[in-house]
Amino acid sequence: MTEKRRQLRERLQELEEQITETKRRLPAHSVKPPVMMDLLALEDERDFVLDQLERLRGA
Repeated sequence: MTEKRRQLRERLQELEEQITETKRRLPAHSVKPPVMMDLLALEDERDFVLDQLERLRGA
């Protein structure tokens, strides 16, 4: 496995943990905009990392 792929997999794991933690902070009602924005940013970065991993597989 290349160093870049390893780094991306590690970052993906970190992001998944952060997403899980952020989802735990979401209240059942009246979601706070800052928490929701955090979650959306983490999910966007996760999607980017997944895309990068997919591109490395194809290379």
